Amino acid sequence: MKWKTAVEDYKNYLKIERGLSYNSINNYCMDIRKLILYLEENDMAGSPISITSETLQQFIYEAAKSVSARTQARLISGLKSFFNYLIFEDYRKDNPLELIESPKIGRKLPDTLSPEEIDTIIAAIDLSTPEGERNRTMLETMYSCGLRVSELVNLKISDLFFDEGFIKVSGKGNKQRFVPIAPIAMKYINIYLKEIRPHINVQKGYEDHVFLNRRGKGLTRAMIFTVIKRTTEKAGIKKNISPHTFRHSFATHLLQGGADLRAIQQMLGHESITTTEVYMHLNRKDLAKAIDEFHPRKNL
Repeated sequence: MKWKTAVEDYKNYLKIERGLSYNSINNYCMDIRKLILYLEENDMAGSPISITSETLQQFIYEAAKSVSARTQARLISGLKSFFNYLIFEDYRKDNPLELIESPKIGRKLPDTLSPEEIDTIIAAIDLSTPEGERNRTMLETMYSCGLRVSELVNLKISDLFFDEGFIKVSGKGNKQRFVPIAPIAMKYINIYLKEIRPHINVQKGYEDHVFLNRRGKGLTRAMIFTVIKRTTEKAGIKKNISPHTFRHSFATHLLQGGADLRAIQQMLGHESITTTEVYMHLNRKDLAKAIDEFHPRKNL
């Protein structure tokens, strides 16, 4: 089996069997391409079936000289996944990375905004333009529902169930979930749909998209990043803010308010509760306070 064939088969597996997005598939395959390039540059033999753990260990050792421990860990994880796929398809009997350990890295806690900082950012938006009204609506929606940036740009009018107080979100792997939406976000979406969007010349294929650019097409992820970066700078917030920060803040504020972790997991669309548990690290003071107030042996 040649590398090109193996990579194409793996991409199809990730798309069809795992239901991963284009970006996720590309990230998985990037690590394999780095390995292939290393083998070519060093004139080293080894197909996906025959490559040895010694060769892979040498590749990772060389890669580790120029990348961080976190990147090295991701590289090892990505390659392990590829070789596990080859085992699954009966191309190999073993995973040559089985005995190669990833470097120990600390869990990076996500940046968050306080409710006051979010208010400050939204207040900094210039509402004198149609784009300003749209941008306020987008940020309110992201924070209200804890959306990923891809979920925001793909939100459809047909996904809005305001009578029930929910929106339908298409998340990673096209997995759908229903998320409650706050009245303030519903208010701004209705204003945008009734007063701003009708004046846009909607292009074919985007009739059902909630948020559009001035040319009547869907927004890109890069555009959302730019809107948030500029608005944050205008608001005087010095933190490194991205669209994902609003999602992190949504989850953190819910946990601080007493929401159940399982409920937060469902709203965020996390497959595993361990992904959601990162927010527990942000809430240690509140957890200690809960022990002090409610534990039956607190006064013994």
